[in-house]
Amino acid sequence: MELQSNFIFFVEIIGTVAFASSGAMVAVRKKLDLFGIIVLGVITAVGGGMLRDLMIGKIPPNMFRNPVYVFAAFLTVIVLFILFRLRPSLLGSRYIEEYEKIMNILDAIGLGAFTVTGIDTGMAAGYGSYHFLIIFLGVITGIGGGILRDIMAGETPYVLKKHIYACASIAGACLYTFSLEYTHSDLAMVISALLVVAIRMLASHYRWDLPGIKTD
Repeated sequence: MELQSNFIFFVEIIGTVAFASSGAMVAVRKKLDLFGIIVLGVITAVGGGMLRDLMIGKIPPNMFRNPVYVFAAFLTVIVLFILFRLRPSLLGSRYIEEYEKIMNILDAIGLGAFTVTGIDTGMAAGYGSYHFLIIFLGVITGIGGGILRDIMAGETPYVLKKHIYACASIAGACLYTFSLEYTHSDLAMVISALLVVAIRMLASHYRWDLPGIKTD
């Protein structure tokens, strides 16, 4: 059990770093100052968990009870700020494209991890019989921070328009929730998280988007 907890914690830290990085990059492109970069980076990383906890009445949210994820996000943002402050040319170099590819993979891993841990949090709070609720809790844990980031940056949330991001989380959340009816094994958690990662990476690689309505 301790090994499982340590592994989940490690994967969540990976996701936290990736989410914080995406928030910081949005802030940099919006030409925000250091405080703005920190706020967007941290809220992207922990905002989803905060929304989840508020929904189930877990007050104060876990980000204040156990701020290790906030510290990890803050450290990520500071490192990026110093790097781009000293070497602003990196933002327009070929290295940034490779960096974003790596962050995209880590982001997918984080999305999968946060989706299933969000469901576990709902289960632990006694809402296991409310399937729709715990699926929603899993999804909001995975995508909530990104939605808050985009709203604060004055943009249409990315999850509403690009590459089946939220749908990947929904698919994994549904699989995990209904798997819990038959087993509480770690295998169900892993398979569900991997489904999220697989859908997210395939959608990103092949640029899958849901159909929309074209207007003149």
